[in-house]
Amino acid sequence: MTWPEASKAASCKGSTLVWPFGACEQHGPHLPLITDTFFAENILIKTLESLPEKMPIWMMPSQSIGFSPEHQDFPGTLSLSANVLLSMVTDVGQQIASMGFKRLIFFNAHGGQIGLLQAVSRQLRIQCPSLAVLPCFLWSGVPGLDNLLTDKEVEEGLHAATAETSLMLHMANDLVQNDSYLDKKISSEEIISTPKGWSLEGASPCAWLTKDLSSSGVIGDATSSNVELGAALENALIDHWKSMFTSLLNSDWPPIMFERPISSS
Repeated sequence: MTWPEASKAASCKGSTLVWPFGACEQHGPHLPLITDTFFAENILIKTLESLPEKMPIWMMPSQSIGFSPEHQDFPGTLSLSANVLLSMVTDVGQQIASMGFKRLIFFNAHGGQIGLLQAVSRQLRIQCPSLAVLPCFLWSGVPGLDNLLTDKEVEEGLHAATAETSLMLHMANDLVQNDSYLDKKISSEEIISTPKGWSLEGASPCAWLTKDLSSSGVIGDATSSNVELGAALENALIDHWKSMFTSLLNSDWPPIMFERPISSS
């Protein structure tokens, strides 16, 4: 876009920007450091291409370095501090609101920064009442994933495992070191069990580091990955986000904020 085109876009009813968030972090011995950024960008591009033309939605440049301290024991990982990421997102969000855009979607593919983006979204909503802020995680809420993955992988396949490896095999086979993940299945002996009632993710999560769980960087099982599963995962992701974006774009969200009534003394 040129700046006049950006100005015109911002003035559209329901104008929406989508900001892809990834990371630069280890993804086992077989997937590239850019895995999360690659997925955020390419699933988003395909999703936007599937929408009807002239819908008021546009993609922002990707944020390819995120909050990844859990992986910093593995070379290649780069991580911003929480404060830096929160400050950067706040600055950019305020500028987007001042331009007149109505909605900002964080399209995030890195699980380690879900909480940060949720927190800064609420903060931006207070600071910029005219801007709807929607923090999304690529893999959350997608119908049918439980049918495509085993129960064990749904629970334990947190990183560079069956889902991510299969999706990359399908989308960019040349980026996968095909001979290096087949013998990297994480055995139960390698994983230290969490205390009873606690978990790696979910209702009562522990703040784990990758080195607590894995010597290879893989958390889960990459050995059952395959191209066919990757294609099914891609279709499920695109169908879900197409539906979500369409619903949002056909709505009047955000609602008009009501002023707080002044109480009498």
